[in-house]
Amino acid sequence: MFKTRKSFHVLLSTLLMGSVIAGCSTKENTASSSDKPAAATDNKANDTTPIKMTFFDKNTGDAFTNDVAKEITKRTGVTIEIQQPTGNPSEKLNLMLASSDLPDLVLMDRGDIVSKYIAAGAIIPLNDLIAKYGSNVQKMYGDTLKQTRFTDGKNYYLSNWYGPENEPVFGINMRKDWLKQIAPDKAEGGKAFTADEFEALLKDFKTKLGKVDGKDVFPMSFNGENMGAVLGTFKGMWGMRTYFEENGSLKYDVKDPKYKEMLLYLNKLYRQGLIDPEWPVNKKQTWEQKISNGLVFASPGAYWDFGTPNGVLKKAGGPEKQLYPYKLVGPGVDPAKTTLGPKSSLGWDAIAITKTNKNPERTMKLIDFLASEEGQYLLMWGIEGVHWDKKDGKHTPRPEVLQGFKDDWDNYAKKTGIRKWTWFVKNGKGSDGTPFDLPGRYQRNEIDQMALKNLSDTVWETAAYDNLGPAGGTPDALVSQKISDIMSQTITKVIISKTEADASALFDKMLADMKAAGDEKVEKIMNDNYKKRMDLWK
Repeated sequence: MFKTRKSFHVLLSTLLMGSVIAGCSTKENTASSSDKPAAATDNKANDTTPIKMTFFDKNTGDAFTNDVAKEITKRTGVTIEIQQPTGNPSEKLNLMLASSDLPDLVLMDRGDIVSKYIAAGAIIPLNDLIAKYGSNVQKMYGDTLKQTRFTDGKNYYLSNWYGPENEPVFGINMRKDWLKQIAPDKAEGGKAFTADEFEALLKDFKTKLGKVDGKDVFPMSFNGENMGAVLGTFKGMWGMRTYFEENGSLKYDVKDPKYKEMLLYLNKLYRQGLIDPEWPVNKKQTWEQKISNGLVFASPGAYWDFGTPNGVLKKAGGPEKQLYPYKLVGPGVDPAKTTLGPKSSLGWDAIAITKTNKNPERTMKLIDFLASEEGQYLLMWGIEGVHWDKKDGKHTPRPEVLQGFKDDWDNYAKKTGIRKWTWFVKNGKGSDGTPFDLPGRYQRNEIDQMALKNLSDTVWETAAYDNLGPAGGTPDALVSQKISDIMSQTITKVIISKTEADASALFDKMLADMKAAGDEKVEKIMNDNYKKRMDLWK
């Protein structure tokens, strides 16, 4: 969604992707009766007496102590104890579910894990709470509430980074200074590269600029830990989508004839020595280090995923040393019909109230404030009179705030709280025309501007196709996982095959293995779920 950027410093990924859980006692979670005014006892939603709530946010573990956090507490009476992820957030979410050791609020990926929490009764329906106390939620979310209902017609979570936004995602990211030396007519953007042109470009680079200080520079390298972004880039180049649709039926994407063509193209590049031979074992940190050290010319993925190495390159040699995103177009594909920009208007994350929350009314009041336009500007812009001012009816950031994000995004967000707590975030602009996302959308940096120039026409809506597979924990889910394993393991082998014939044979065997494992049964579930979703959205 993709997730605007989720490292955003994207998505999606960015894009593409636990915590030491301390149980919250009744004393911590509830203000004592002697502290409560009589009126507040009668209407919990209007109660602003001090209260503490625990919140597991898979995206951050920082203490809730910065300026924005203090202002939220001042406005709502709620102090939030962030339960810090110390390992794999997915593993922690499963552990919390199994043990029923739940926080008051939980932020997780939309999809299978949410379905597990719903099936276990670990999170509560929000419909009645929204109807009574969520006027801002209703106004801001609109039809998104209808489209994020569960199959029983109830809302169990609120989306994060939701709403339509014509923002690019994937591209082929290339060092602009080197690109200017071998393809000066395309370095400034606005012109796409065909598959043949890109292959020739990589060869030209290897011949002319393939060594720096005696070290080999890889024409192209991949983040081996994020193959979703790698394959998403090349799928987009060929105009492929989440599924292969044939005669009105959804099938696995690898069944699209263009998928095999795409992998054989990558295999050809690999056999010619144009792809980093170590890419299958590249961890994210290794991949970033190679780019930061000037050892990579090009790499596929969401443009915001290059933030860290680009920052190093820019600091060392200026903006043109960075990797900028460009468009690739597959053979016979209309450049306007590439699908490099998959975006779901239903958001990246799900935020839910758990069954152990002793104060759901107070929690919904907190949510309603944060989801409101006022709350969004507090979360994403900071405090009026401190970080921004209202001038001529518009939110106007103070110069030092913009500079703070330019100088050191992560530390400035941590210090001030601006864009640190990205909860219930809506894409787009507020009523005065200024974007809710101050650091990400108010002043676009040179990388963003290139992405918008080259890739804005590649964006497409994925919401209808998200999470159509079997429910987690079912026998069908195990079949689906087996098929996914067959694909992921084989695709790597296809790309690194020694001959085109070997690559082709491996791909054909993959399709046969998928069929033997029961892929048609899983496809039937996908199509049934798709139909149910379309009926639910009517």
